[in-house]
Amino acid sequence: MIKVLIADDQALIRESLEIILSSYDDIEVVGTAGDGNEALKMASKNLPDVVLMDIRMPNMDGVECTNRILTLYPHVKVIILTTFDDDDYVFKALKYGASGYLLKGVSMEELHNAILTVYGGGAMINPGIANKVVKLFSKMAQTNYTIRPDTENIEEISKTEWRVIQQVAFGLSNKEIASKLYLSEGTVRNYLSNILSKLKMRDRTQLAIWAVQTGVTLRDFSDD
Repeated sequence: MIKVLIADDQALIRESLEIILSSYDDIEVVGTAGDGNEALKMASKNLPDVVLMDIRMPNMDGVECTNRILTLYPHVKVIILTTFDDDDYVFKALKYGASGYLLKGVSMEELHNAILTVYGGGAMINPGIANKVVKLFSKMAQTNYTIRPDTENIEEISKTEWRVIQQVAFGLSNKEIASKLYLSEGTVRNYLSNILSKLKMRDRTQLAIWAVQTGVTLRDFSDD
């Protein structure tokens, strides 16, 4: 059972999401919050697995709330759910470790799939903004937001794992990486899990930023 917290300043949206998501056998809505401060308290009280986070909320916006929740509870996955397709919001949300960024126009089935995806360690970006992701990673790489992985095991990363890292940096999903590298999605997930463990990174967003910063996207990992 996946425990979900809903944070949105519109009561109608909170209630609708709670009713619809509660109809899924694999999801338990453990709380709802109307602003960032309330969401932070609810996260502390209920320890959700996934938070659906609105961007523009009073008292504390969704971006700052995402930052604080993931600082305190790094195991939690955050999906930004908003009507605003704004580069700056996407940039900040990904910078702070959000695992997903969806526009509110998505269907409930798409939202449900997104929850399952991020809960399983993947990332979910709305198709309407996916083409911005690589540019945003590049922007991040040029800022002072530097990822410092544990490089003790970096020599243990195989060529196939480097290829996976490179595709993550290009903004590809697990399904797209699997297709491109002729692997199964399960194999890709296993590679990612091993890579994150070796580098002691939190998630694929950090991995992608580090890969851009260190020039992994420019390297040739084809067979000799």
